[in-house]
Amino acid sequence: MLDVRGLRKVYSAGNREVEAIKDLTFTVDAGQLVCLVGPSGCGKTTLLRCIAGLLAPTGGQVLVEGRPVAGPPPGMAVVFQEYGRSLFPWMSVRDNVELPLKQKKVPRDRRRQLVADAIGAVGLAGTEGAYPWQLSGGMQQRVAIARAVAYEPSILLMDEPFAAVDAQTRADLEDLVRALWQRLRMTILFVTHDIDEAVYLGQRVIMLSSSPTVVQAELSVDLPAVRDQLHTRADPRFTALRTRVYEQIQAARRGTAAGLSDRIDERLGADSE
Repeated sequence: MLDVRGLRKVYSAGNREVEAIKDLTFTVDAGQLVCLVGPSGCGKTTLLRCIAGLLAPTGGQVLVEGRPVAGPPPGMAVVFQEYGRSLFPWMSVRDNVELPLKQKKVPRDRRRQLVADAIGAVGLAGTEGAYPWQLSGGMQQRVAIARAVAYEPSILLMDEPFAAVDAQTRADLEDLVRALWQRLRMTILFVTHDIDEAVYLGQRVIMLSSSPTVVQAELSVDLPAVRDQLHTRADPRFTALRTRVYEQIQAARRGTAAGLSDRIDERLGADSE
């Protein structure tokens, strides 16, 4: 579904150049929920903008369903961190969710059904006539998710979407994303700086190095498909996986990733015995 090949991004300012992404390669299969995590300032948002066709890479390429990305792909939706900026305050919840469908030229009856289903799916039935500024931050982010879901994307990009909400709302939204993903079977690439969130949500976790960014390591999350905030986070396997990701992120900050994966694998294997 998603193929990132040797991606490189260099920003230029006068005579100075800053290499944000060095040589980044990874794939995401159709129907997967993959989390990207890395140190602060490592270029996660730059990467996501390149994937979404919002930013042109300096080198390498991004392919979605085998087609090179040269602009926003028609089957892709994005949920941003700053929900307040992504929703139009003068438009109702219903109109915000419906807007991309109008641009997509979806017939009116079908639009109404998609909007109603999406708003209901995120637990906002009854708020269709409200305006974003009348809703809490968590509810506004649910509107942004509903808008993305209603679009029926083949791939959904999420850029640290829960960073600006409180801990309880964040937990609720994490469970909402997993429930929607399991029901709709869409492909999700979820960018986060939160290690626990990455392990809780993902089937795979891709760990990025410090800038200039490369893929430092990948982790397959072998937790049960059915997860909940209480029991999953108390599972010793969750703790082991979280530790592995944390150590890789610490290594990325120090720039000393070499050999770390093998040592962690050996320790995890010993623990399981």
